[in-house]
Amino acid sequence: MFEPGHLHLVNPVGTPDQPAFGIDLYYEVRQDPAEGPMLHMHMVGDLAGKTFEERFELHRDTAFNFASVATRIARKHGFPTNTSLIMRNHQEYDQMFADIRAKLGAHTGDTVNLDHLEKDGL
Repeated sequence: MFEPGHLHLVNPVGTPDQPAFGIDLYYEVRQDPAEGPMLHMHMVGDLAGKTFEERFELHRDTAFNFASVATRIARKHGFPTNTSLIMRNHQEYDQMFADIRAKLGAHTGDTVNLDHLEKDGL
């Protein structure tokens, strides 16, 4: 379920390929005095009966890699390596992507500062 600033992903019944999970991604844009606009994400979840919580930030120009970072975090907590968190609900991901783009004022073709890739751990 998507609403601006929040994506709720759920798989209430686990399968051999994917455990039961409920994960919430909360996000907002924050203005950092030194770095400029940053996408702040708060990820809270229950994965195969184990709860976790993590936060991360991405620069404006690398923010669109949020799905990769969120999937990596989920994998760290037991999500299978052969599946993606976001692709299950691609329509909701598209809505979230568009909302983030609007909040950041980002446009296709904007340049990427390669130093930000390293800083953001991408």
